[in-house]
Amino acid sequence: MNETQTKQSVAICDTQPITCEGLKTLLASSTSLEFLTAVYSLEGAAEFLNTSSPDILVLDKGFGMRAVLDWIHDLKLSENSPILIVWGVSMTEAEALRLLQAGARGIVRKTADLASVLECIGTTASGRTWMEDSVFRDSLQSDRHPRSELTPREQQVLQLVEQGFKNKEIAVELGIRPGTVKIHLKHIFEKTGVRGRYGLAISGLKERGVVSIAS
Repeated sequence: MNETQTKQSVAICDTQPITCEGLKTLLASSTSLEFLTAVYSLEGAAEFLNTSSPDILVLDKGFGMRAVLDWIHDLKLSENSPILIVWGVSMTEAEALRLLQAGARGIVRKTADLASVLECIGTTASGRTWMEDSVFRDSLQSDRHPRSELTPREQQVLQLVEQGFKNKEIAVELGIRPGTVKIHLKHIFEKTGVRGRYGLAISGLKERGVVSIAS
């Protein structure tokens, strides 16, 4: 089998043609990845996937979070969907978490260095999930205490946070007051050393091996 046959194909759907050209140039140096094509709208990407089957699709968050999430949802309903990487000029913790939960396998900022972009594509191509550490750098501090030191109630609250429940929803689910949920969260933050509910959720994904945080 020759080198071309072993390469995995990469397509990109981006708002900026010059960005697509940059990715094409970057992949030219790869021995395991090859640039397939570029499209410039979500509709165009959907049409392209009806006739072609790239191994990986790099999708621009610049189309808008709601539009991107809806598009990913529709993509997951189809067969033979590609590995999905979402990148953007900026990426908040909440956005990264929602994209991962929706089915994205890679999360990276457009401002990342070239080596990180290649690592993201290469890692997801091998079947793993990859996310740039800077997205959650402020939230994912080293644990001061293991999660096993949480009380049973705190464990319940934590599990619901990881599932995306809001404080009021957690209160209803557990039959407690929203103010009590806040107290439990305060104790969880103190014990785990993780900052913010998004940090708790992504930390849970990391501990279960669902996602690896790359430096």
